[in-house]
Amino acid sequence: MNISIIESLMADVADLFMAPVLLTILVLFVYALFASGRFLSLWMLRRRNGNAYRMALNKGRAERLPGYQVHNYYVRHPLASDDELEVFALKKLEMLRMTTRIAPMLGLIATMIPMGPALRALADGNIQGISENLIIAFAAVIWGLVISTLTFWPASVKKRWFAAELINIRKLKEAA
Repeated sequence: MNISIIESLMADVADLFMAPVLLTILVLFVYALFASGRFLSLWMLRRRNGNAYRMALNKGRAERLPGYQVHNYYVRHPLASDDELEVFALKKLEMLRMTTRIAPMLGLIATMIPMGPALRALADGNIQGISENLIIAFAAVIWGLVISTLTFWPASVKKRWFAAELINIRKLKEAA
C-alpha cells in the first residue's frame, strides 16, 4: 500500500472530525455558562445559610441546609461511609472537571484539523483559503480555553467546599 494513500486517508478522516468537535465545543460552552450560573446560585445559597450551617455543626446536629450538597447527602444517608461521601462529592464535581480538561483538548484538535487545508492553500498560493482555515483554527482554541476558564474556578472552589464539608461530617460522626 502506498504511503500517500494512507496519508490522504488520514487527512480525509481528520476532516470528518471537524464538525463533531466544533459541535461538542459549542455544547460545552453552553454547559459552561449553565455551570457558572449554578455555581453563583450555590454560592448565594451557601452565603445565606452559612450561619445556620455553623450553628448546626456547633450543636453537633446534622440538619438539611440548602447549598451544602455533601452535608445534605449525609443527612439523608447517615450510615454512609467516608468513602461513599467522597465518591458522592467526586460525582458532583465530575462534569465540571472533565469539561475543564476536555475543552482545551478539543480546541487544539479543532485548531489542528484546518491546518492541513491551510497548508495546502499556502502551497497553491490561495491566500483566502489560508485565512479562512486559520480563522477557524484560532477561534476553536480560544473557545476551548474560554470554556476551561469558565469551569476551572467553580470546580476548584466546589472541591474546597466539599472537602470542608467532609471534614465537618467526620467531626459530627466522632461526636455522635
